[in-house]
Formats: sequence, C-alpha cells, structure tokens
Amino acid sequence: MTLGWWAGWPLRNARPFVYAYGMADSSFDVVSKIDSMEVENAVNQARKEVEQRYDFKGVGADVTYSGETILIKANTEERANAVLDVLQSKIIKRGMSLKVLDSGEPYASGKEYRIESKLKEGIDQATAKKLNKLIRDEGPKGVKSQIQGDELRVSSKSRDDLQTTMALLKGADIDVALQFVNYR
Repeated sequence: MTLGWWAGWPLRNARPFVYAYGMADSSFDVVSKIDSMEVENAVNQARKEVEQRYDFKGVGADVTYSGETILIKANTEERANAVLDVLQSKIIKRGMSLKVLDSGEPYASGKEYRIESKLKEGIDQATAKKLNKLIRDEGPKGVKSQIQGDELRVSSKSRDDLQTTMALLKGADIDVALQFVNYR
C-alpha cells in the first residue's frame, strides 16, 4: 500500500489517503433468531381457528404462548396432536421454519392432554462446530468461518463463493433454523 496526496488540494490542507490493492473480504453471519411477534401472531391465528372449527367444539382445545413455551391442551391425545398440526401450519404460513419448535410428546395432566413446545433460538457450540467443519470440508477453498458466540461469521474474497456456501448451508441436515444476515 502506498500513501498519496489528494490531487487538487493546496499542500497545507492536504489529506493523506491509502491506495488499497485488491478487494476487502465479503462476509455474512449465520444466525438462528426467532421473531417473537411472528410466533405470537401464529399462535393467535391457531387459537382462532381452533375456537371456530366444528371438530374442536367441546374438546377443551386451547393454545397459549408464554415467553419461550407454547402450551397446547385438549381432552384427548389425538385432539392435542391435531391442534399441534394447526399451529405448525400457521407457523409455516408466517414464513418461519418448523425447526424453531421443539415439541414434546402428549402427556396426561388431570383430565386433559398437554403438549409443550419450546422455541429454539441461537446456534449452540456443537452445531456451530458442525457448521464450521461442513464449510471447511465441502465449501469453496477461499471461504473462512469463525464462531462468534451464538452465531457464525463466514468470509471470503469472492461473493460467488459466499453464495455457494449459503446454498451448502441451506441444504445441510441441521436441526436449527438458519438465517443469513449482514451480507456485505
């Protein structure tokens, strides 16, 4: 790199600038975030559908959302699973992946059956290491990745290599919903 002077300026007001050789690295971040408003909207839509559908009348079916848990209630195990299907369809219609839900098995609680679904957010260390290894083994050669907390930073000199890496990660068999942000 060489230091030059801005052409056309008088010498007393001269500002140094640097000629950069080559391009800076392009990068993006791989994250797993949940929009809580979208989840709340999906739960509200599911609750309205359950209240209006004829096959759910009188079975005590309900869906509630509190913090990181969605609770489904019904008087039979089959009805609880049917309510879960309704919730899953509403989540898909809101543009989210079903990988954000970690639904348990129906269990009896008094006279009703319940299903607890926890929301999964963030990339844990084991999954981040798995993604890192996948990028190193199967990704383009000039791509670098590093773990930063609960996200993964991927960088390369070539934007085409980054696009290829995104496609590789989208096709990977991982139990976490991935989003790609800060693409520059």
